[in-house]
Amino acid sequence: MVEHDGLKRAGQSPDQLVGTWAVIPHPSTAELLAGVGYDFVVLDAEHTPMSYETMENMVRAVDAAPGETETLVRVPDDDPATLKRTLDLDPTGVLVPMVETAEQAAAVVDASRYPPAGTRGLGLGRATGYGRALGEHVESAEETVVRYVQLESERAVANAEAIAAVEGIDGVFIGPVDLSMSMDRFGEWDDGDFLEAVDRVVEAASDAEVAVGTLATDAAERETRLDWGVDYLVAGVDALHLSDGAVEALDHSTTLSE
Repeated sequence: MVEHDGLKRAGQSPDQLVGTWAVIPHPSTAELLAGVGYDFVVLDAEHTPMSYETMENMVRAVDAAPGETETLVRVPDDDPATLKRTLDLDPTGVLVPMVETAEQAAAVVDASRYPPAGTRGLGLGRATGYGRALGEHVESAEETVVRYVQLESERAVANAEAIAAVEGIDGVFIGPVDLSMSMDRFGEWDDGDFLEAVDRVVEAASDAEVAVGTLATDAAERETRLDWGVDYLVAGVDALHLSDGAVEALDHSTTLSE
């Protein structure tokens, strides 16, 4: 386990962070994953039916688990209202999908900063102690709120250097599946053009001193993608862990009963 500001400082740390991905929208799952000892848990609000109420309870569950696991919410879009409502729940930060230009990245920073540096409105939610810690929260937010953006298209790769250099962006995430589809190389992880795109994003992040990471869903992918030179790795998905464990138990039991 790394220090509690691991996601904020991942681009400057020699240590690789290891996290996991939660698509099952329930706080018990989030608490279980955090209790295992991952550095961070990504709560997926883009490709799941997760509500804000459930998201808040999942953030609470991660915070309540032993250790210092951080929470990154993969929001469904980059709408300022989405970012505001999510950050009001007090996760460590947000992971914004399908960012393709520096202008988009700058807009994410603007929407997640309080005036005069940005346009985020101040509410009375969990992040401010329900209104009891307004001043303290505003003062500390710039140093604590984490902003990661996903680069998952050819256009994003072409703009990787400009995106990574946007002041206020703490990290980039290589979305391997969507990137490979964008390149008409779906699932061709060893394709030369795909690996060249990966290298370009990794180099852009390194030059800008921001974190770069990706997702791996099995042992082979974990080994290969750590070798990409990433600063953080999402090392699996809760639904796949459940599925794999269920299949393994059934296969084993069936073999024993034969």
